[in-house]
Amino acid sequence: MQLPLLPPSLTTKKPPPQWDPFTPLVQTLSKSACIHPIHTIVIIALLASTTYISILENSLFDRSAMRWAFGGSKKNLSLMDGSARVAVGEETQWKWKEIGNDGYESATQLALLTLSFPKDFNGFSAPIPPNGSIASIVPSTEESTIVYALPYDEISSFVNSVSELPTADAEKSEEGEKTRRWVMQSARSNASGSWIERAQSTIENFKQLIQNADPLDIAIMFLGYLSMHLTFLSLFLSMRRLGSNFWLAATVLCSSSFAFLFASITTHKLGVPINMVLLSEGLPFLVVTIGFEKPIILTRAVLEASLASQKKKQGGSSIQEAVLTAVQDKGFQIVRDYVIEIIVLALGAASGVQGGLRQFCFLAGWILAFDCILLFTFYTAILVVKLEINRIKRHVALRKALEEDGVSHTVAENVARSNEWPRQIAKGEDGTTDTADEGTVVFGKRVKDSSVGRFKVLMVSGFVLVNVFNLCTLPFRDSGSSTVIAQESETAIPDVDVWKVAGSALEFLLPVDGSTVVTVLRPIEYELRFPSASYPSASVNGRDSVLGDYDGSDLFVEGVGSKVVEGLLKSLEDPVLSKWIIVALALSLVLNGYLFNAARWSVKESSQTLEAELSQKAKKAQDTENKPRPVERILAVNCTCGGDRQRSVEASVTQSNTSESGRTVAECEALLKEKRGKELSDVEAIELSLRNKIPGYALEKTLADTTRAVKIRRSVISRTPATADKTALLERSLLPYEHYDYDRVLGACCENVIGYMPLPVGIAGPLNIDGEDFFIPMATTEGVLVASTSRGCKAINAGGGAVTVLTGDGMTRGPVVEFPDVRRAGAAKNWIDGKEGQAKLKKAFDSTSRFARLQSIGTALAGTYLYIRFRTTTGDAMGMNMISKGVEYALHVMSTECGFDDMAIISVSGNYCTDKKPAAVNWIEGRGKSVVAEAIIPADVVKSVLKSDVESLVELNTAKNLIGSAMAGSVGGFNAHAANIVTALFLATGQDPAQNVESSNCITVMKRTREGALQISVSMPCIEVGTIGGGTILEPQGAMLDLLGVRGAHATNPGDNARKLARIIAAAVLAGELSLCSALAAGHLVRSHMAHNRSTPASRAATPAPPDTPVGLTMSTIKNKQLGELKMTPAS
Repeated sequence: MQLPLLPPSLTTKKPPPQWDPFTPLVQTLSKSACIHPIHTIVIIALLASTTYISILENSLFDRSAMRWAFGGSKKNLSLMDGSARVAVGEETQWKWKEIGNDGYESATQLALLTLSFPKDFNGFSAPIPPNGSIASIVPSTEESTIVYALPYDEISSFVNSVSELPTADAEKSEEGEKTRRWVMQSARSNASGSWIERAQSTIENFKQLIQNADPLDIAIMFLGYLSMHLTFLSLFLSMRRLGSNFWLAATVLCSSSFAFLFASITTHKLGVPINMVLLSEGLPFLVVTIGFEKPIILTRAVLEASLASQKKKQGGSSIQEAVLTAVQDKGFQIVRDYVIEIIVLALGAASGVQGGLRQFCFLAGWILAFDCILLFTFYTAILVVKLEINRIKRHVALRKALEEDGVSHTVAENVARSNEWPRQIAKGEDGTTDTADEGTVVFGKRVKDSSVGRFKVLMVSGFVLVNVFNLCTLPFRDSGSSTVIAQESETAIPDVDVWKVAGSALEFLLPVDGSTVVTVLRPIEYELRFPSASYPSASVNGRDSVLGDYDGSDLFVEGVGSKVVEGLLKSLEDPVLSKWIIVALALSLVLNGYLFNAARWSVKESSQTLEAELSQKAKKAQDTENKPRPVERILAVNCTCGGDRQRSVEASVTQSNTSESGRTVAECEALLKEKRGKELSDVEAIELSLRNKIPGYALEKTLADTTRAVKIRRSVISRTPATADKTALLERSLLPYEHYDYDRVLGACCENVIGYMPLPVGIAGPLNIDGEDFFIPMATTEGVLVASTSRGCKAINAGGGAVTVLTGDGMTRGPVVEFPDVRRAGAAKNWIDGKEGQAKLKKAFDSTSRFARLQSIGTALAGTYLYIRFRTTTGDAMGMNMISKGVEYALHVMSTECGFDDMAIISVSGNYCTDKKPAAVNWIEGRGKSVVAEAIIPADVVKSVLKSDVESLVELNTAKNLIGSAMAGSVGGFNAHAANIVTALFLATGQDPAQNVESSNCITVMKRTREGALQISVSMPCIEVGTIGGGTILEPQGAMLDLLGVRGAHATNPGDNARKLARIIAAAVLAGELSLCSALAAGHLVRSHMAHNRSTPASRAATPAPPDTPVGLTMSTIKNKQLGELKMTPAS
């Protein structure tokens, strides 16, 4: 016995908590995002871009460059950062000792400044400070460095004087105008350097960090980053298992990035300094610890809710309701986890631990808070868009599959629209629910033609205005503002190593008497380059830095416009922002091209409609003014249609008005020529049809009303003089015609429609097939058939259910072609049978359809006639039209590109398929789906349910189904009545009834097992079914496919629904065979038919059977006996 890994308290699903303050709040946020998903995504993206610009605003105007300043200013990069103070005196026993910032106020204050040059340094002229004190040059251990000792108060003036230093030889440039000088690196603006310089600087800083870091720290950071990227990979794999290869995972990362931006700006506004090095070290561990489990949980819940609603086929359900249901189920769990994590991080931020932990915990807490908000707004809107895209994909795939199967575009579009989930039901402006047969429904609302353009204009305008506002206000903002991500030197500048930098210099400065305090500053690095125009000055107190703070006085001299343009141009220098602008421009270009095409089509259609309306109004006015003198009028006669005149699709008001006016025949013909046939009254339409002015097949197109066209056709047929003696009753017959969707019929199922034929549908079962229970729908007029099949289902279920095996799947089409002589025909056969012919024909065939894939080609030669049998998969469609199109193109390629231009195509179907005819080729090689179904019935079940025994059933099956069919020379008819079940299921599920001929090919085998049970199996090699196209597009037949769970195309694996339907049919045939053979073995057939289908006569009893009649009757004897009894029964 295997024990569970977790206790039941953790594995069982708990009921929702009684106190839940989180779910109502997140449901409100999610509801707003679901109602307006595009608006939510765009607004949050705009806020994120605005935040990003705010983070980079200082770099846009070169105000965040590294500055040399002194004092306590936190907004500037100060030389005092990282400096150290050492003192010598009596207190230190005349030895240098590091001290803090306080003390030794009365001691002599000196500063020790080191100037660092590259290795190729060749000297310069030593500068002298501007005031009277002369800086002392103290010895240095390295030739490339010069150390100055000077009074502390003269640091600013000295730094200003050494911002540029001449070289020793003062070389001239080639132009002779400029001199290359030693320039202080920190005196230049980082923003003004080239991208190569920035990259080099970044690499050097990274190398310095690596060199100064401990190997253990490097290993930990490597593992951290590796784990973070593995977390990203896990996110993509999880989303892929949920059905999204890239986009959902990418939007989760995008949402987390937005949360980081919002948290960064919030942390900065609250005055908490953030360091880039600290972020680079802490974020990987935050990502690994928190992970992306919450978006995955929400995604899985949303997809499960949508699938559940899709299976229930709830008419009022929508994508938004599925998302809200998922939020209601998982909202508390997700928010609870967020709250716990934020509380833990808040405790870390409130702790007194130094070294950046408090700041990072503060930032991480805000990241999780914004991530929670964006999960139920931004990402929820993304999920709504994803489900809407999936709906559109299913719609387009089903429509294209139907079109490939030969269904007209209009019918295919109607079927795809009615079969999709959610149904296109939208709320109008008055709040009422309207079906979306006209127009387009997106996110549960009807979209007008102008809505897309208006929304796009508003979106682009808003984006432009927000960014223009940000750029325009940058010059007016606080000059001392800094970037959110502070410079590395602001909080993470390492303290200077006093003894390494100035060890020998301090020994040189040992005083003779009196205490001395020396401030050892960080070294200043130089590089050889052409100098810039000017460099600002430095100061000790930080108010006047080397670069200087931004002064807005020149703004009013140069004008606001120049500053805005300058800011706009400099913003394009940002690496991330420039790439996003390029991507946005490319997407906008593509979208504009698509929308312009759509607008061109809509404008063209609108203009044509407007012109047609204007012409109709003008002609109607002209007809009213110049009404011709009536010559021959159409008068209403007594209608023989009978019944209520109301129809499911009512005629317009204009029809009733015009019918009373009594137009002349000429006026009615004029309406037909003007394409205004829908304005004709019923009487006028009937009269014109009888006069052959309206063809019978064109009534639907002329009247633009399918139900009315069926009614008119019935009247026309009833009143046709040539057949009036036989068809006069059709107009008032009980053949129904109302309340039927003829739009699906026309162009797909039937022509010249006069109504529909109702068939009783019964349910057999349930039947367990491959571990799954099904009710079997059967449309039939044969009594006892459904009851008999139900009894077989009961016996099979008692034995554990039926097991099916699919042995083949391939529809066939066998064209016949002719050649001038046998040699050419034989050469063509050999070429097709070879690898080259198979490969070329397969390539040509597969190019004609997304679903049809050629499996094999067989050939047969009869004289100069060559029969080619194409075998191919067809997805979930039965596929005859799909294959025919592929066969035509393959033969065309063969005759034009493969050297068989003398080949003549006799027929695309040469009866070598073979379709709708019994044929040994189908029985041997199979056609459609080949299925074998088996069941084992215990002996006691055979006796109790089937009222027979195993030995009798085995003997009857051998004598009747095997030997009897062989004696009759049957092909594939080694069964009792497989055609009964196959035909009933075909009619119920919208299959082609004529294909019952080959689909009913079946051999029933019965054996007695060692345990004494009955083993029964049916092998059916030619089940030709589909779940899309043909009669499956009709709603009643589609409802029966829904009952079996196989309606339409399979969502992920095309063909699975059709194969599943074939398995169900084979299992149902198994049940029917078992029940009928049991009735024959027990002699119950006639009695069951009489009990279920015949009324018991009141006057006389049935004639008794002769005493020597055997118990096991043959079918002919039973039928003769039944006919004899019927002849003796008086008419009721």
